[in-house]
Amino acid sequence: MQPATGPLRGIRVVEIAGLGPVPYACMLLAELGADVVRVDRPGGGTQPLPPDRDVLHRSRPSLAVDLKSPGGRDVVLRLAGTADVLVEGLRPGVTERLGIGPDACCARNPRLVYARMTGWGQDGPLAAQAGHDINYLGLTGALHAIGTAETPVPPLNIGADFGGGSMFLLVGVLAALLERATSGRGQVVDAAMVDGASSLVTMVHGLLAAGLWQDRRAANLLDGAAPFYGTYACADGRHVAVGAIEPQFFARFLDGLGVAEGFPGGQDDVARWPEQRARIAAAIATRTRDEWAEVFAGTDACVTPVLGLTEAPHHPHLAARGTFAAGDGHPQPGPAPRFSRTPAAVRGAPRAPGQDTRAVLREWGFAAGEVAALEDDGAVVQAG
Repeated sequence: MQPATGPLRGIRVVEIAGLGPVPYACMLLAELGADVVRVDRPGGGTQPLPPDRDVLHRSRPSLAVDLKSPGGRDVVLRLAGTADVLVEGLRPGVTERLGIGPDACCARNPRLVYARMTGWGQDGPLAAQAGHDINYLGLTGALHAIGTAETPVPPLNIGADFGGGSMFLLVGVLAALLERATSGRGQVVDAAMVDGASSLVTMVHGLLAAGLWQDRRAANLLDGAAPFYGTYACADGRHVAVGAIEPQFFARFLDGLGVAEGFPGGQDDVARWPEQRARIAAAIATRTRDEWAEVFAGTDACVTPVLGLTEAPHHPHLAARGTFAAGDGHPQPGPAPRFSRTPAAVRGAPRAPGQDTRAVLREWGFAAGEVAALEDDGAVVQAG
């Protein structure tokens, strides 16, 4: 791994390997400078991707531990004893049964921030039930508000998994570390995707309470109903995104389309929105996506091309900012946000489960003889 340069240098994190939100959050912690070690199952368990393609596992080493063995349990407890943060995303009660729950770890290290990521939370009627992003979004009302008038459409898995999950886990970890600086004590962070996803639609709840939002899809300012906030098909079948909310931007948009003269109704004339949308759609359908991008380039009409995943890294703005990092011939999003003195950085390619077992244990204070004994006992495994 490359040396840490980010603002979290000196923070030690133990990651109990999981799926989705946990590895993403820990990848960000590592690229912000934390010393993160990923604790994998021997062999990696069920991996959705080949190890060298799972970019969420980049920037940190992997240690393979048999958590069901007494020796493996003791390894994790010893790591937790000198760590600042432990992150786990198993179902409620699993780490307790393994002997590495909050009580056991915090008894070793009262300053430990023990961060727990689940879908439904550590308690409540659904706590032990399985689920995925779409389920958490569905229960919060967020999914109900996204999609066409006919059906809800899941926004990939960024709403609950990564937005409501990873990001709120990170907020919790960083807040707990900040509080620890004055109290000297760690605490348990219960990051539930259902809580985070619900928080993300706080503004919509405010609009609903004020009578400015209808509790149905494709009927509101930001859900595709407004003709000045949505996507339109172009002559080549590709699309442009329009976000001309402010009146001056909307006026520039209509001028660029060439439809300002005789345009039906005003911008806030909701009853005429369907007619306005049809007029705009007909105009946009006369040119290709890239032709419209050229028409609106350098203007404040708030019109941009809808780029494919393979196109985005090559856009001049993203290329100039270095938004994407080179990753084995396949561009990957780089770290965010940016720092003036302590830049975050991708610190290495994804590591296979257990690829760094011996090196990690030595770095975290295990003697060579201890590492050999743990390997002989099967408590830890060095891959390759």
